[in-house]
Amino acid sequence: MQLTPDDGALAAAHDLIDAHLTGPVAAEDAIQHVEYDPELRRWYVRFTCVGRDAATIYFDLRQRSLHYEVYFLPDPPANHLELYRYLLAHNHTMYGARFSLGPDGDVYLTGRLALEHLTVEELDRVIGVLYEAVESWFQPSIAIAFPRR
Repeated sequence: MQLTPDDGALAAAHDLIDAHLTGPVAAEDAIQHVEYDPELRRWYVRFTCVGRDAATIYFDLRQRSLHYEVYFLPDPPANHLELYRYLLAHNHTMYGARFSLGPDGDVYLTGRLALEHLTVEELDRVIGVLYEAVESWFQPSIAIAFPRR
């Protein structure tokens, strides 16, 4: 999707996001890869984790906000209520992100940021919150959702 001259604020947001994610963020040791899909106005930021191989943040630039999500966990075969209670209890500890269920029953970390609040510092904060959530709660979630028999 191409930006038009009428989309000044959107173009500025696009440039800020692209420059920061493909520059300083991509240069970080924990970042495996940063990719951009112009058709979707989507950036993929894949980072290394201690508690799992890797995770990818999807950043989608919309008309008035930047949406982001991380695929967290597949639809668990067991202990749904215990897992959901565990994850919901952590929603209040994150600023700007929350656990949610997709239409397929899979668990995601999601959030959005109004473009009027978009800064390099906010992008870094979002990445940090999502990274910390994956590192803190992925392994305990796996233990609940996929118990060893």
